[in-house]
Amino acid sequence: RWAQAVCIPAIHLHVTAAAMQVSQEDFEKAQEQLKLLKNDPGNETKLKLYALFKQATEGPCNSPKPSMLDFVKKAKWDAWNSLGNLSQDNARQKYAELVSSLVSAESADQKKDDSPHEGRHDGYETILVTTKNNITKITFNRPDKKNAINRKMYGEIIKALEEAGKDDSTIVVITGNGDYYSSGNDLNNFTSALVGEMEKMAKDAAVSLKGFVDHFIDFPKPLIAVVNGPAIGISVTLLGLCDVVYASDRATFQTPFTQLGQSPEGCSSYLFPKIMGIAKASEVLLFNKKLTAAEACAQGLVTEVFPDGTFQKEVWKRLEAYASNPKNSLAATKQLLRSMEKEKLHAVNSKECEVLMERWLSKECISAIARFFNQRSKL
Repeated sequence: RWAQAVCIPAIHLHVTAAAMQVSQEDFEKAQEQLKLLKNDPGNETKLKLYALFKQATEGPCNSPKPSMLDFVKKAKWDAWNSLGNLSQDNARQKYAELVSSLVSAESADQKKDDSPHEGRHDGYETILVTTKNNITKITFNRPDKKNAINRKMYGEIIKALEEAGKDDSTIVVITGNGDYYSSGNDLNNFTSALVGEMEKMAKDAAVSLKGFVDHFIDFPKPLIAVVNGPAIGISVTLLGLCDVVYASDRATFQTPFTQLGQSPEGCSSYLFPKIMGIAKASEVLLFNKKLTAAEACAQGLVTEVFPDGTFQKEVWKRLEAYASNPKNSLAATKQLLRSMEKEKLHAVNSKECEVLMERWLSKECISAIARFFNQRSKL
């Protein structure tokens, strides 16, 4: 269970007053409730819990600052140190309140899950998959994390694509739940590996990424992206492998790879110059230029832009009309459009993943990611 990863030890405090007994009792009850949670609340919340627990049991941060390259220990230390001189009583109270909010949120989600959903596919935690009116919809569903793609989501998207490729749907749509389409890779993926395990982590991640992108290259049906908000990183590069891209006018598009010491993926090093021209693609991939929806449309990355207020209504009306077309005819036409490029795209994908693995292991990349987390901890 995820709770074990937080490494919260049992505590023993002396009780000196009735009020303190109540506080201590609530604190211990919160620890037990935490162990019963089924859903992972995310690394940021777990860091808050860790910090509040340490503050409640030991007081202000008293341990030496870890190395910048030890992401996990550094993140924990920063979280604890950020609490300053918060009293142990207040830390206990905040800890209990945070656990209570997590329990309430999970209970509300459970009630939603218990209600009937038309065409809802079971077996997914990080995405929602539904089929209705000949359309299978895959929805990124980590809105509290701006739909950042973690390892579990990678696996679930692959599974959803495999199932959607074989089901009775005519077209498949990818979109996001909440304000963001997707903020790209969850950079906390990088913090779960210890320093000595970086090489294995990089190799495994490169293999996973290659398989993930391969599923988009080989997908047999029309694949449509409905970009409801900002898109970052891999959620942008994959748009080149989609057949149609519709965007809200509040959507933005950015690939900050060089800023993080990394390099392009999703076949964007090949497709973006073909779509935009070498000059515009270089500005996007080399210098992290953020495109508005209108700019992305003008450069050919986006098919059409809609006013945010009418976006969902207009797009889904159009998609339902598309889905009424003969299924096999659409699939055959897509294959004619895409088949000549498949071999090239697989080769590009392999090379991009190879270069990315080298980048992930470089001091430059490690320092850039560490700098990102340091800046975020100061916000």
